[in-house]
Amino acid sequence: MRRSFAFRLIFGFAVVGLGAAILTAVVVHLAFGSRFSKYVSAQQQNQARQFVTALSASYRQHGGWDSAALGNFYPLATMDYIQVDLVNNQSQPVWSSSSAGQGSSMMSPSMMSSVNLGPIERFPVMEAGKQVGIALLRLPETGPPAIDQAFLASVERLLVLASLGSGLVALLVGVFVAARVTVPVRALTRAAEALAAGQRSVRLLEGSPDELGQMATAFNAMADAVEAEDYLRSSFARDVAHELRTPLSILRSHLEALQDGLAEPTPAALSSLHDETLRLGRLVADLETLASADGASFVLERQELALAPIVKDAVDNFSGPFSEKRLLVRCNLAEVSVIGDPIRLRQVVSNLLSNAGKFAPPGGTVEVNLDVFEGWVRLRVSNDGPGISPMDLPRIFERFYRGQGVKAGGSGIGLAVVSGLVDAHGGDVTVTSEPYLCTTFTVRLPRISLGAHRIFT
Repeated sequence: MRRSFAFRLIFGFAVVGLGAAILTAVVVHLAFGSRFSKYVSAQQQNQARQFVTALSASYRQHGGWDSAALGNFYPLATMDYIQVDLVNNQSQPVWSSSSAGQGSSMMSPSMMSSVNLGPIERFPVMEAGKQVGIALLRLPETGPPAIDQAFLASVERLLVLASLGSGLVALLVGVFVAARVTVPVRALTRAAEALAAGQRSVRLLEGSPDELGQMATAFNAMADAVEAEDYLRSSFARDVAHELRTPLSILRSHLEALQDGLAEPTPAALSSLHDETLRLGRLVADLETLASADGASFVLERQELALAPIVKDAVDNFSGPFSEKRLLVRCNLAEVSVIGDPIRLRQVVSNLLSNAGKFAPPGGTVEVNLDVFEGWVRLRVSNDGPGISPMDLPRIFERFYRGQGVKAGGSGIGLAVVSGLVDAHGGDVTVTSEPYLCTTFTVRLPRISLGAHRIFT
């Protein structure tokens, strides 16, 4: 049968509390009983020495052993349940409590015989430094007297009651603790079940500073991440569908017009279809690159490489498009080395150059600078286009995001690809923009070395 965590917690508290109480009671009982037995034995030995001291005093007082005076010792021996046989140094009997008790009304021999006596113990009787006799004593071995036994029994009863009380207290504490602990645990369970069922808005209270509060904070952070991932997933799917819809609609309409004979397969029409096909190809390539950037730290083929030749080659590849817009390109490239994937870094530079050429006005300027700044390799790509609105700057690297009023074409994920690839290389990318003056994208990468030679183009 499945038992709840609260039941197990209460049961554990009860078992531990009761076990600790019983163990304490047993230890106390054993220690107390042992010490009490030693105490009783010491008392008996002390009584025996006192008895022998009294015998010595009687010998001194009467100048020897006096039968009448020794008879007075019978009540003392009787009260202490001691059997006394007094002999002289030649072991001849002098006095015995057994014979003295015959005919006495204080205690009959049968009553004395009901007490178990221990072995005979020899105690020399000394007077003035000389032995004047030997007291042969038999002390009770039945344990402590009745009053002492009653005291010991009362202590044992108190120990038993204390054990039961401790177990009850432990049970009550277990119930209280289990109630306090399992309330947030049950709340977490309900919240996790709701989250798994699709209720992304469920959250827990985070008032407690202990581990349970940290657990609630961690759950809320996880729920926030799941909700954000759901939003990104749906937004991504929606944006991809939107980006694919336009070229597919154009292709469909043109192809249907050709099929129905409403349009002729002229070179211009075929060129338009080809352009839309290229646009679809670029979009798919961007999506593949973006997916690679998400896991780039696992797929980068890193090596030590000089970055200036890669940048210069990328700039040369854009000479055609830049020339069509009559753009002036200025480069200032320092010879620096980084650890990275040359293909991915070339893609970063190409995306930045494509973005700069797209927004630079005809006859405008594109500047490319590569240097070392504050210990980082720094690549800056600038253009003198219309700039980026302050409202758009925080979102410029988001997937499929295009600023308000932007008329230039594109998939809207080129800068997201740049951000992902730069991050995979351990760097960062930022942007600054002054409308109609200058927009600059700055990439920083970990530095390997810096050369003094510069390449100007």
